[in-house]
Amino acid sequence: MRNLTLFILSLFFISCQQDVIPKPKAYLSLEYPQKTYQKLAIPRPYIFDVPKSSVLKDEQHGWLKITYPALKASIDITYREVDDNLLELLKEAEKLVFKHTLKAEEITVKDFLDTKKKVFGSIYEITGNAASQIQFHATDSTKNFIKGSLYFYTKPNYDSVLPAVTYIKKDILRLMETLKWR
Repeated sequence: MRNLTLFILSLFFISCQQDVIPKPKAYLSLEYPQKTYQKLAIPRPYIFDVPKSSVLKDEQHGWLKITYPALKASIDITYREVDDNLLELLKEAEKLVFKHTLKAEEITVKDFLDTKKKVFGSIYEITGNAASQIQFHATDSTKNFIKGSLYFYTKPNYDSVLPAVTYIKKDILRLMETLKWR
């Protein structure tokens, strides 16, 4: 009887053991809406393509907010008329970008130039845990000036928001490429 009990106990312990198999690395699977665009329907001194999946909010002073509810993000666009103050507007735009240098690891600037449509501007990519990861401005240098900033409604954590930043960056590039003054 003792041998039978010992045999059953050993079967029990042997059958409960599993080979340790390392688990594969897991990657975050994010799915974003397919990119489709439409012309800005809200009357402004400018027009450009906006994503159909975004929500537009008409703000005071001709300003605009392009929101991404699923990503908890927005592109805030301010408009100002140029009235012999272009240098002041450009300095103000740069000042707002470089305000992020305390938290930024790197700030990369890319100039944008379309002489046919008279669109001159810059896009600033801010790497690190700054409040805004992308800022941009555009002007025709005589009458119109817009400034835009990408914001997330969460505590800045660059690694976490990077996929969303990459997704929205394409919309900002499209905005700059399709921008026309009225």
